[in-house]
Amino acid sequence: MKQTKIIILSLSIVLLILIVYFIFSLTTDNTTKKERYPTMIVIETSLGNIEIELFDKNAPISVANFKKYVSSNFYDGVVFHRVIKNFMVQTGGFNTDGSEKETYDPIVLEQTNITGLSNLKGTVSMARTMDPDSATSQFFINTVDNLFLDYKDSKNPGYAVFGKVVSGMDVVLKIESLETTTKYDYYQDWPVEDVVIKKVYIKE
Repeated sequence: MKQTKIIILSLSIVLLILIVYFIFSLTTDNTTKKERYPTMIVIETSLGNIEIELFDKNAPISVANFKKYVSSNFYDGVVFHRVIKNFMVQTGGFNTDGSEKETYDPIVLEQTNITGLSNLKGTVSMARTMDPDSATSQFFINTVDNLFLDYKDSKNPGYAVFGKVVSGMDVVLKIESLETTTKYDYYQDWPVEDVVIKKVYIKE
């Protein structure tokens, strides 16, 4: 009887250890997924997929801001609304009917002279107004080297680079090649054929 109790106790301890190990393994896996570095983003468009590597370390403010929009599914259904050949393609703020989406508060400009990044072909940067600290959800992909968009001085602070295209640059160039027009009597350089973002998500 005593021996039976010892065996049962031993089995209970072993079972407890296995349960703890299993829970620990799940926690470790989830942590690893959350802490993947660098962050990889997939943009599914009506013309194909674009994969972007985010510069988490160099541009933490812009990256955190972008990931917030991604996590809230903000970009699903928006269009590339500004396309200029030999320059860039821009998206992140408008629906297909021309309505502008409501955004979070603007962020501080991360100047390229501080981040060490540059507006080279294939890089992804935050769009903004004339106010340096006005970037919200809109971003653009440089289709050529646009060094004039880098920081020059306090009067020309440039545009914040926060990522680069690692796959799907052919899709970006396909978007760039589209015929554009003025839509809704106001927005210039809007593609005649809408290029819609179906989904944006963090690649695990």
